[in-house]
Amino acid sequence: MKQIPQTLLDTFRKYDTPTIVNSLELLDSSFRTSGFTTEQLVCADTSLPPLVGYARTATIRSSTEVDPNTKRERSLAYYQYVSSGTGPCVSVIQDIDDIPGFGSFWGEVNTNIHNALGVAGVLTNGSVRDLDVLAPGFQVLAGKIGPAHAYVRVEETGIPVEIFGMKVQHNDLVHADRHGAVVIPAELAKDLPNAIDLMIRREKVILDACKRDDFNYEVLKQAIQESAEIK
Repeated sequence: MKQIPQTLLDTFRKYDTPTIVNSLELLDSSFRTSGFTTEQLVCADTSLPPLVGYARTATIRSSTEVDPNTKRERSLAYYQYVSSGTGPCVSVIQDIDDIPGFGSFWGEVNTNIHNALGVAGVLTNGSVRDLDVLAPGFQVLAGKIGPAHAYVRVEETGIPVEIFGMKVQHNDLVHADRHGAVVIPAELAKDLPNAIDLMIRREKVILDACKRDDFNYEVLKQAIQESAEIK
C-alpha cells in the first residue's frame, strides 16, 4: 500500500470510526456490509483519539505449551517487524485459539514495549489485562478482558488476519476507536475528506431541524428531502 500524506491521516484522526464508515459508503457501497468489525470491542481508554495507522499483523495462541526458545525467537522477530517501516503503525493481532483471549498478550509489559517502539495502539480479538497500569497514551481495543497470560506467544507475523469480520493485510490503513474499526483503502483515501464533508453537511440539515421549536413530522420530511439533495 502506498503511503498516504500525514495531513490526510491527521484529518482522519479528527473523526470517529462511524463517521469514517458512513463516508466510505458514499465512495464505495460495499462498505454498507463489509470492511469493518462486527462485534463489540473493549476500549482501554475512551479519552484517546481514534487509532489511525498502518497495520502490522500477527497471530497468537496461548492454550498449549511452547518451547521457550521458540517463543523468544518469534517475539523478537515480531518486535522487529512492528518497529519497521513508515509509521504510524497499529498492531493488528488475531488470536487463533479455540477460545480467543484464553491468555492475554496485552498488559503492562507489552503495551509499554509497543509504546516505546512507536506503535500507536493495538486492535485484537484477543484479551487485555492490567487495565490500571497500561502504557499511558497507548490504545488497546480488545475482544475481552482476562486475568492470565497462559502460554501466549506469537505464531506468525506479516500475514493476512481477520478481526471480528474485518480482513486486514500488512500495511493496510486502519481507523479504529471504541465503536470498532475499518480499513481505509488507499485508492479512496484522497477522496475521503470530501465524502466526510458531504456526509456531515447532509446530517446537519436534519439535526438542525430537530432543534427547531416548531419541529414536527412536516419539518422532518422537508429536512430529509433537503438533505438528500445536497451534493
